[in-house]
Amino acid sequence: MTLPQVLSFAIIIGMMVLFIWGRLRYDLVAMLALAVSLLAGTVTPEDAFSGFSDDIVIIVGSALVVSAAVSRSEMIEVALRWLVRKLGSYHAQLAVLVGGVTILSALIKNIGALAMMMPASLKMARKSGRSPALYLMPMAFGSLLGGLITLVGTSPNIIVSRVREQMTGEPFRMFDYAPVGLGLSAVGLVFLMFAARHLLPADRRATASLGEAVNIADYNTEASVPPDAPVAGKTIGHFLGLADGEVTVTGVIRNDKRRAVTLSDSVIEPGDVLQLRGKPNALERAVSKGGLLLARQDVPSPPDTPEARIGVIEAVVKTASPLVGQSAARLQLFDQHGVNLLALSRAGKRMTERLSETMLDAGDVLLVQGPLDLLPGRMQALGLLPLAERELRFGSVRRDLLPVAILAAAMALTAVGLVPVAIAFFGAALAMILTGAISAEAAYEAIEWPILIMLGALIPVSEALQKTGGAELIGDLLSATAAGLPVWGAVALIMVAAMAVTPFLNNAATVLVMAPIAAIFAERLGHAPDPFLMAVAVGAGCDFLTPIGHQCNTLVMGPGGYRFGDYARLGAPLSALVVLVGVPLILAVWPA
Repeated sequence: MTLPQVLSFAIIIGMMVLFIWGRLRYDLVAMLALAVSLLAGTVTPEDAFSGFSDDIVIIVGSALVVSAAVSRSEMIEVALRWLVRKLGSYHAQLAVLVGGVTILSALIKNIGALAMMMPASLKMARKSGRSPALYLMPMAFGSLLGGLITLVGTSPNIIVSRVREQMTGEPFRMFDYAPVGLGLSAVGLVFLMFAARHLLPADRRATASLGEAVNIADYNTEASVPPDAPVAGKTIGHFLGLADGEVTVTGVIRNDKRRAVTLSDSVIEPGDVLQLRGKPNALERAVSKGGLLLARQDVPSPPDTPEARIGVIEAVVKTASPLVGQSAARLQLFDQHGVNLLALSRAGKRMTERLSETMLDAGDVLLVQGPLDLLPGRMQALGLLPLAERELRFGSVRRDLLPVAILAAAMALTAVGLVPVAIAFFGAALAMILTGAISAEAAYEAIEWPILIMLGALIPVSEALQKTGGAELIGDLLSATAAGLPVWGAVALIMVAAMAVTPFLNNAATVLVMAPIAAIFAERLGHAPDPFLMAVAVGAGCDFLTPIGHQCNTLVMGPGGYRFGDYARLGAPLSALVVLVGVPLILAVWPA
C-alpha cells in the first residue's frame, strides 16, 4: 500500500468518524476533508474546486427549486382532502397515503413530497381516532422507495449515473431506474399496508413542538364579495362546501348592517362582506376558492413592492402596545404603517364587530401583512411580538398546472435524450421563477446549500481515492472475499454494504465513496458494472433503520411520537425484503 493510498484511506475513515460523531455539520466535515486532502497532497490545487462545477451540483440544486415550486401546487392537497372524506378503513387510507407519497417522490424531492402529504395523514388519524404513528413512518419509508424510481428521485441516483458515464461513456437515463424502483415500491407498499399496524406502536402521540404551542386554532376575519366572485348568487352552504367545512361564516354584513347567519341556504349577494372564522390555511383556501377579497386586499401593499416580498406574520399584542384600546380603522394601519390587518384571534371568541372597528386588546393574536423587509420594524413600533411567519397568499390564484407542466416537460426531454439532465432541470428551475410559479427568494430558500457544499467538496476527495488506486485496492479485497460467491451474492454484498454505511453517512456521501468501489469490484469479478451500481443506489436510498440517516425519517419522528428503536422494528424486515426482492430484480433488468 502506497503512502497516497494510506492518506486517502485515513481521510475517508476520519470523515466517517466525524459524520458518526455528529458534532460538526456534514458540510463542514466535507470541507474539512477537502482541506486535509489538499494538505496531504491527495488532491491537487487544480482539482480542489472541480466538484463545484460538476453537473451533479447543478442537477441537485435545480431539482430542489423545481420540487419546491411543484409542492406549492394545490392539486394534490385538493385530491387528498376529497379522499380524506371518502376513505374509512386503515388499509385503504395507508394505501393512498403511502402510494401517493411514493409516486410524488419519483417526481420531486422526497422530503417535499412527504411534507405535502403529512397534513392529510394527520387529519385521517384525527378523524379515525388512530395514532399518527400508524401512518407517518410508513409514509416516510414510502418516500424513500419512491426516490428509487427516477434519476432525479434522490441524489444517489444522480451520482451513480455520473459514475456509469465515467466508466462506460453512457449515463443512466431518467427512467432507467424505473423497473427496479417500481418493483421495490410495489412490494414495499404491500408490506407496509399489512405490517405497519402490527409492528408500530398504536398508542403514541405527537411530541409537542414550539410551533404547535403557538398555533392558533381559530382566527376571525372578513372578506368582501366582488360581483364576479364564483360564490355570488350562491348559498352560504355552497361556500361552506368549497371550504370543506373548515371555515365558519359567523355573520354577513350587507348595506353596512350585520346579519347573523342562521340558515345555510341564505344567498350571498355581490357587495356582501362575510365574517369568517377558521385556521389561517383554511381561510386562505376558502377565500381563494370563493374568489373573495380579504380586508384591504383590494389595496396593494405599499407601492413599488414586488408581490413576492409581501409576507404575513402571526403576532401577539403586548401589554404596552399602542394598539391596545384602538381599532385598525382609527389607527389607519395601512395608511400610517403600510401593513394590513388580515385576521384576529381573541381567546377563541367569535367576532361580531367589523374587523376594522374591533377594539384591540393585549393578548390578541393578529395576522399582519406587509413587506417582509419592513415588517420586523413595524412589529416593534406597534408593540407586537412575532410568533411565526406564515406562507399565505390570501385571495391569490394558485397556478396549479403550470409547475407540473414544466416538470413534465423537463422529464420528457431528458427521457428521450434530447437534452442533458443538468440543462433540462436548470431550464425548468429558471422557467419556474420566470413564470411566477416560485419567487426568486423562495427558490434560493428551497436550495439546500449544505448539501451542495458537501457534494462539491466530497467529489474531489472521492476521486482522490480512485486516482491513488485506493478504490482498486478495496475492489481487489472485496473480489477476493466474494470469489466463491455467485453473481447474486456479490450484488447482495454491495447492496448490504451500502445499506449498512448509509445510516452513518449522508446517502450522497455513501454513493460518492461506494459507487467507484462497486464498479471496480464488478470489473475484477468479470461482471458488467450496471447491476452493482444499481445495488449501490438502492442500498444508499433505503435507510429504514434509524431516524437520523435520512431527513424523511427525522421529519416524522416528532409528529409520530416515535422512539429510536421504533424504526428498526418496521425498517429491519423492510430492509431484508428490499435485499431479497431487489437483487433478483436488478439482475433481471441489468444482467451481469
